[in-house]
Amino acid sequence: MRTPRYAVNCSIMMKDRPPEQRLEAVREAGFEAVEFWWPFAGPTPPEHEVEGFVDTVRASGLSLVGLNLYAGDMPGGDRGVVSWPDHADELRAHTAVVRRIAEALGCRSFNALYGNRRTDVPDDEQDAAAVRALGEAAGALAEIGGTILVEPVSGAPDYPLLTADEAVAVIDRVGEETGADNLGLLLDVYHLAVNGDDVPAALARHRDRVSHVQLADAPGRGAPGTGGLPLGDWVLDLAGGGYGGWVALEHAGGGPSPFAWTRSCDLPGLPGGTEA
Repeated sequence: MRTPRYAVNCSIMMKDRPPEQRLEAVREAGFEAVEFWWPFAGPTPPEHEVEGFVDTVRASGLSLVGLNLYAGDMPGGDRGVVSWPDHADELRAHTAVVRRIAEALGCRSFNALYGNRRTDVPDDEQDAAAVRALGEAAGALAEIGGTILVEPVSGAPDYPLLTADEAVAVIDRVGEETGADNLGLLLDVYHLAVNGDDVPAALARHRDRVSHVQLADAPGRGAPGTGGLPLGDWVLDLAGGGYGGWVALEHAGGGPSPFAWTRSCDLPGLPGGTEA
């Protein structure tokens, strides 16, 4: 069985601290890797902002193992733009920025949130736009060994991908229609569980499609151990089945001791945990 490798999402955690302090806390807690949602206001930020982000992550000594593509106005409720036909040109320019960051920091996994359903565009046109956009992004990032991740999401009533089956169906369609073979399932067990998906069954069906994993407990999207999900069992299932990718902690949390929970958590192989 492979030992799980954990990363910390520095966009949802420690919002009470500037990025430099978040990264410092992650390193001091014993983790070696981080992920971020798109850390800029727009899809093509000024060069000095890109350089500042790259320099900050590089100076931390941590590996960047996951990065979200631009997802629109997330605080305003957007959850991606790849299915929005009128954003195609914007996404092409955006992907070039993503590639520059990836080449600078070694990141190779990129979460492309699908996009909420719009009422002004037929659903089939939105789906066709998503296939084109995902195929183009996958093609551009394949040149550096990148993988585009497709994720079911909870808490967004107009987001159409709720289950692992639905995300894998999109991945398959992109492959069939564009030839792209570097897309994978982002298995966020919190979102799946909240949406009512059967997580063990999803693992059994799609184990070979999982390219990245994210964890949070439910209810509340808190740290592991604060809710009722059997996260340790699911991590062991993944590891026992040969999954060797990253398991990212994508849960809310902050305050003076954001990683205190690791001292009593039973996640296997967790830095600072009961089995570390």
